[in-house]
Amino acid sequence: MAKGDPGGATRSKRAAPRTRRAAATGEPELVQLLTPEGERIETALGPDGTEYRVDFTDEEYRGLYRDLVLVRKLDAEATALQRQGELGLWASLLGQEAAQVGSGRALRAQDMAFPTYREHGVLYCRGIDPIMPLGLFRGVDQGGWDPNEFKFNMYTIVIGAQTLHATGYAMGVAMDGKTGGEDGEAVIAYFGDGATSQGDVNESFVWASVFNAPLVFFCQNNQYAISEPLERQTRVPLYRRAGGFGFPGVRVDGNDVLASYAVTRHALDTARNGQGPSLIEAYTYRMGAHTTSDDPTRYRIASEVEAWQAKDPIARMKAFLLKQQIVNESFFAEIDEQARAESVHLRERVLNMPDPQPVSMFDHVYPHGSAELDEQRARFSQYMESFEGSAH
Repeated sequence: MAKGDPGGATRSKRAAPRTRRAAATGEPELVQLLTPEGERIETALGPDGTEYRVDFTDEEYRGLYRDLVLVRKLDAEATALQRQGELGLWASLLGQEAAQVGSGRALRAQDMAFPTYREHGVLYCRGIDPIMPLGLFRGVDQGGWDPNEFKFNMYTIVIGAQTLHATGYAMGVAMDGKTGGEDGEAVIAYFGDGATSQGDVNESFVWASVFNAPLVFFCQNNQYAISEPLERQTRVPLYRRAGGFGFPGVRVDGNDVLASYAVTRHALDTARNGQGPSLIEAYTYRMGAHTTSDDPTRYRIASEVEAWQAKDPIARMKAFLLKQQIVNESFFAEIDEQARAESVHLRERVLNMPDPQPVSMFDHVYPHGSAELDEQRARFSQYMESFEGSAH
């Protein structure tokens, strides 16, 4: 687990290497500390002049690679389980591991996270058993973890709703005087590029800005809102929208785990010290389907996927570790074996889960129930019993 610090992001008028490279190649201008080829950039410049850097130990670099590989392997196992009928649905994070692990490790212990339904990497970084979200997608429970214990809220299926929850929570943090210094609390809200078109998200921007909430909006721009490409969603880069609401925005290379860490840690520390909200656009790519019910071949071409495969977050971290002679080949074999063993264990545990009972869908609709709901439950139970009788 990475515990290093960005080294204190600073302000400077000097041009950063990454900024010049973006302008020269025509690529989107973003904060990058690790190129797709595994080359380190010591300092990267944000749009407001903030300098970003990281200073990790060799063990922390190895820990980040371990996180990336384990998270991808567990996610792949969950996808396979859904294909075999053990889960009702699964939303894969394939390709977005660096954005999630980088930002997840940047959270301090006291910080609170509000996820969507795809933040399996952040969940892993918060120390939550990876079996927990599989119970939700199998339909046997609501997820199972304690949001207060792990400082990680429950998965939210309604697009953008978690940003409202995060804003209200962050306002409460400020009103309770829990901000200030490294021990102060900050909040992060995750959402996708498609969610930026939702009214909930824009309302959250307004409230967070006006009330100076200690909140980081973390948008994983994976290029598609289900089947709609980014150009059908916005005419300007998403991070620039923050300016219209009165707070800063920055775009980071979401396939770069080091930059994702540095930008998120700086934004969280800025928020906890009373400087209000900010927006991070993690520019990444969803390598798989939106969910297992989606067919991405219907709306994107193979060459686009291949181009993004060359920017793979795990491959670039592996190249960096080898270039810097931080590891040898046996290290990668050990990590692969650990990932395989954990995925097998995860599968065994899922197969031992009970089958979901259809009538349980009535259990958590209202906290104290209702007469109408009780009537619906009774009718549904009678309907299900009719099938049991016909089976005999």
